[in-house]
Amino acid sequence: MSPRQKSKLKIDLVIPVYNEAEALGQTYADICRAVDALPYDFRFLYVDDGSNDGTADTLRAICANDPRVTLLQLSRNFGHQAALTAGMDASQGDVMISLDGDGQHPPALIPKMISLIEQGYDVVQGQRIEEDRAASFKKATSNFFYWLINRISGTQVLQGAADFRALSRNALNGVRSMREYHRFLRGMIAWMGYNSVILPYHEPERIAGKSKYSFGKMFRLASDAIFSFSLAPLYIGLSAGFVFFILAGVQLLYVLSLWITDNTQRVEPGWSSLMGVLLIASGIIMILLGFIGVYVGYIFQEVKRRPIYLVKGKTPDE
Repeated sequence: MSPRQKSKLKIDLVIPVYNEAEALGQTYADICRAVDALPYDFRFLYVDDGSNDGTADTLRAICANDPRVTLLQLSRNFGHQAALTAGMDASQGDVMISLDGDGQHPPALIPKMISLIEQGYDVVQGQRIEEDRAASFKKATSNFFYWLINRISGTQVLQGAADFRALSRNALNGVRSMREYHRFLRGMIAWMGYNSVILPYHEPERIAGKSKYSFGKMFRLASDAIFSFSLAPLYIGLSAGFVFFILAGVQLLYVLSLWITDNTQRVEPGWSSLMGVLLIASGIIMILLGFIGVYVGYIFQEVKRRPIYLVKGKTPDE
């Protein structure tokens, strides 16, 4: 690609934020240091996901001083994946790079991402180096989730993958064509199968504040991933039912053999065994019905065709 062509390449930086007022000044300065000297046209797309701590005011001040910056305000907190989707939908550049506004996605890697896109890759996927993270409940559950999703689904999701990535226009259009309500973008992007490359990085400490991914939000994201990319829960319930059916058949044959051999004195009705069978059978049925109910609930939410997010305002107003 010639220098003249490079100078015309438009890069959109999509930055979802939620209650990050304390960190925004530093992260904005870090991004500027990483991109100001590069020969590309940059636009910063901040998506405020219903913040209530002054994040919007801080971003409006940044917009007033930097014409490259655009702020999209969502009407409420729709969640990280929805905020990312809003930024992707608003992106008009040749390349879209998404990164968080808390400083844990190093802007210094942006030039490397762009270089890899120019080499022909459609997806440059950032991957946290897991050895940097101390042992914790969050790390253990994250590792278990990736182990599980990669075994029960037909889509391989990179362990340690983050929403720090670059997408070519082709890949971005592919993501934008998928409008499902329950979104797991890491899986959706892996599912597309575009030419991709992994870019490992060391995750810095948060500049300020604390993670907005509570255990409940992590659980909901994991549920969206599992139920969106796999039918394994239904097969687990079905398999458990078959196992119980086989065990019941074995028990029936055993009782019949006692009758045939005239050993009926060994057949003693037992309250505990009867209740055990009933509880096991009821448990399997309830688990299977629960899985079915979750899938039906997902279908119900999809068929209503509600928007993934709603925009309350845009700065500057175009």
